[in-house]
Parts: sequence; structure tokens; C-alpha cells
Amino acid sequence: QVQLVESGGGLVQAGGSLRLSCAASGNIDSIQTMGWYRQAPGKQRELVAAITRGGSTNYADSVKGRFTISRDNAKSTVDLQMNSLKPEDTAVYYCHAFVAVNYWGQGTQVTVSS
Repeated sequence: QVQLVESGGGLVQAGGSLRLSCAASGNIDSIQTMGWYRQAPGKQRELVAAITRGGSTNYADSVKGRFTISRDNAKSTVDLQMNSLKPEDTAVYYCHAFVAVNYWGQGTQVTVSS
């Protein structure tokens, strides 16, 4: 079992920045990939960014060059630095971990005003 707790969402104007953090607990030594997904109203949940235990990253095309994912294996945390935010980035952001099955955080709201 893995538990994920997110923090750092909020309201920001377009062009601004936010940093999301996720802390994992439980069977953390088995976690291979961690990442962030988001779900906007009326849309499917989509991958934003992911990072492996070794540090390899994967980003959605829509956030490349604006978002940066980082991971601290010693602290079992994964952060998402979001810069140059756009109104279309508005969504609930979910922390994700894969350990044979998918684990999800409770979600944190990010709202970008125009």
C-alpha cells in the first residue's frame, strides 16, 4: 500500500507560477514511477509529467518548457514546478505512483485566471 498526499494548489493569474508537492508513505521502496495527472471539468484525466526512480522524465506536449517535475527518492517526494501558467492549465491535479497497481492522491485544485 502507498499513500500520497498533495499540497500546493491554488489560484494564480495567467503567467504566474505554482509548485505542487506530493509526499508518499507506505511501501515506498517499491515505487518505480511517480507523476502528476490532471482532470479538467468534462475532460478525461491526462498525464502531465512523470519521473522514474532513475530520473527519466516524460511530459505532456502542452506543458513542455513550462513545467518541471523533480523527485527526491530519499524523502519519497515528487514536485511539479509550473511556470507561465495558462487558463487551460486549470484542473484538479493528482499525484500518481505505480507499484504494480496505480495509487492516487486526493487531488489539489489549480485555477489559472485570465
